[in-house]
Amino acid sequence: MTNLATNLTTTAAQHPDQDALRVNGQGVTYSQLLGMAATVAGALRANGVEPGDRVAIILPNVPAFPVVYWGVLLAGGIVVPMNPLLKSGEIDFFFTNSGAKVAFVWPDFVGEATKGAQNSGTRIVECGPMGPVAGAFEGGEPISEPTERADDDTAIILYTSGTTGRPKGAELTHTNVNLNAQRSATTIQEVTLDDIVMGCLPLFHVFGLVVGLNAATIAGASLALIPRFDPEAAIEVIEKERVTIMQGVPTMYAAILNHPRSDGMDASSLRTCVSGGSALPLEVMRAFEQKFNCVILEGYGLSETSPVASFNMPDRERKPGTIGIAIPGCEMRCVDLDGNTVPNGEVGEIAIRGDNVMKGYWRNPEATAESIPDGWFRTGDLATMDDEGYFTIVDRKKDMILRGGMNVYPREVEEVIYTHPDVL
Repeated sequence: MTNLATNLTTTAAQHPDQDALRVNGQGVTYSQLLGMAATVAGALRANGVEPGDRVAIILPNVPAFPVVYWGVLLAGGIVVPMNPLLKSGEIDFFFTNSGAKVAFVWPDFVGEATKGAQNSGTRIVECGPMGPVAGAFEGGEPISEPTERADDDTAIILYTSGTTGRPKGAELTHTNVNLNAQRSATTIQEVTLDDIVMGCLPLFHVFGLVVGLNAATIAGASLALIPRFDPEAAIEVIEKERVTIMQGVPTMYAAILNHPRSDGMDASSLRTCVSGGSALPLEVMRAFEQKFNCVILEGYGLSETSPVASFNMPDRERKPGTIGIAIPGCEMRCVDLDGNTVPNGEVGEIAIRGDNVMKGYWRNPEATAESIPDGWFRTGDLATMDDEGYFTIVDRKKDMILRGGMNVYPREVEEVIYTHPDVL
């Protein structure tokens, strides 16, 4: 397997009439999705986009996102997903740094994107719900067979939030994403053809893109899209679409749990929920599971690790409060400042090695060498590991507070606050 888009062409050949996407009660089949993506791929080629060229996507969770995403990959391009809420100055940096030739943009964001494209000369293509608007981007024969790519060719550049300085573009290869999506689909979520996966995580973010869209495509499942997360909309989709797998970040689970409509909600279809992105407070996990009679599996990952690195696996003991064990193909350990493994139970920085670790930061060899000094990616997250290999996040390295010579971790303070009955 080279080009990631092979997952779409395979599923479309085997299950052409299966719904790939569900939105507002309407379905888009795998064969329709491939047809629309192939048209985008052909237009990209006709408009000068060659294999290895970068193409930006500035879209909410509408069918146009998967259409363009698969279209770029079919054409052999590199996808650069971007947060639609970025302002022109930030867009300018992303376009210029990535060298994006084309950007597919939702109408609401065309103004900012156009301003942001002045230096880079990136071509702005306006998209409607199903893809480029009529006349905006046309030409060329559809490309329905994936353009050949090497395993270690870059498929996606994901810009990580720049807590220090400018964002850095994590280069994920076709193999990085393919293997991570496969393990997310089979080992972690056990996704089948019959599953309806809740697509409320933004697709421009690595969690929604790989664990949601890519994993669902591999399994032939349906992805029920919500353009932008809202607890009431999420409750409605869970009920109407009979969602079986939900993926979310802790704030989403808390928002649904505390919404007035959740008391009478029919969540009987929900089988598995997965949480990542930040630490899930134990109180939220227990209350959600009790109320909706489902299981939340908590895991951990980063843009730089494609993203999943560890998870509470469905076939292993689940330890609430932990991020589980390292997934297959990935090694994790806790290290001190010199890169030495710390004893079990002691706090150290999580270091990761495996086929999920990025190729490097786009055009930034210094940052790459700093984050992967010895073949192990340094995450910046502090954790402990128990004797069975389960990791517990303590906090971000940068967030630790020194008080009277003691290390104080905000996460521990937050866990206590969450137990107060007046705190939602």
